[in-house]
Amino acid sequence: MMDRKGEDVNDRQCIVTRESGDTDMLIRFVAAPDGGVVADLKRQLPGRGCWVKAERAAVDKAVAKKLFARALKAGVTVSPDLGGEVDRLLSLQLAGMMNMARKAGQFITGATKVDQAVRAMAALAVFHAADAAPDGVRKIDQARKAMSFVRDDGMEIPSFRCFTEGELETLLGQNAFIHAAALAGQAGEGVVKRAIMLEKYRGESRVGAPDGAGQPNR
Repeated sequence: MMDRKGEDVNDRQCIVTRESGDTDMLIRFVAAPDGGVVADLKRQLPGRGCWVKAERAAVDKAVAKKLFARALKAGVTVSPDLGGEVDRLLSLQLAGMMNMARKAGQFITGATKVDQAVRAMAALAVFHAADAAPDGVRKIDQARKAMSFVRDDGMEIPSFRCFTEGELETLLGQNAFIHAAALAGQAGEGVVKRAIMLEKYRGESRVGAPDGAGQPNR
């Protein structure tokens, strides 16, 4: 079966682990016109592509073992920091979705608003600056914990700490935050999806459960 780029969907296999998976679990790479290798996060770039598991360790291994040239069947020059470049692209993608969700009214900032959204069970996920003051994080965590007791599934709302305050200022400018929450809606869901992907890529564990859900209260 071929997709619209002429690639066999059955060939969506990580060139490092040889595991097949859903495209949300893999990153597509293509050879750029200048002979470099670039990540095609939107899976829209033309040309022959190859797939790597959406984890920094897998991308770094593909670079170290020179697997891209063989997979792309081309003489390509691969940046030794390709893994870092992908992290930056994923970060920009997440920041862009945050801005889109904010404009749609599906991303709010400020500790008080976030706490209220959690207690009203309106928040899909909460976000903190990685270096946010512990007291502010603790208060929102208490709200997340409390609401897990009244949710039918007993799950805590996921919590992410992807960026420091300084990184958020660089990525979001005047829209930077210390505490934020994604709300229900397509854009809000997009924020959570991209945050999960970035954390999985970095090999980090968030406060919440795997697979995009919360964590059962115990």
